Amino acid sequence: MAQINLPEIITEEELIKILDKTKNPKNKLAFALGFYECMRISEIINLQPENVDKQTKLIKIKQAKGHKDRNIPIAPKVMNGLKHLPIGSKKSKDFGVRALQIALKKKFKQVLGRDDLHFHSLRHSGITHYLTKEHWNSLEVQRLAGHSKIATTEIYSHINPQNLVDRMWEEK
Repeated sequence: MAQINLPEIITEEELIKILDKTKNPKNKLAFALGFYECMRISEIINLQPENVDKQTKLIKIKQAKGHKDRNIPIAPKVMNGLKHLPIGSKKSKDFGVRALQIALKKKFKQVLGRDDLHFHSLRHSGITHYLTKEHWNSLEVQRLAGHSKIATTEIYSHINPQNLVDRMWEEK
């Protein structure tokens, strides 16, 4: 079986440090959507205000990877930032895919001193966060991430040794 190289991840605490140091509200929202909504950068760029239903607390992602639509719950931590949609703009290079990648790379370096991270690391980090810290089950995370196979979700999860120690020693 071929070795799969997974991107490095960050914790929610590290994300919060990055968000605190991010002044641009569209970048801040994009970074939060990548982590808390486990969204791909293309999904973030294409997200429009009409795809957000604050009444039902759902984001309707249209034509995601594999040309699939999916509905995902709005995380409380991104609800207020949604007023800054849309993030992407066909007229401006300032909020395209490449611009977001560069902005986040700068923040990773500036705030965390790391250059081994990419925008997609936010998605991996969010999936790991929901599995290990929030204790969502694999099926819930699979639905959130939009994976057709549970095995894909499990590949995305990053269990570190401290997670295992915590689980072993948790009070029952």
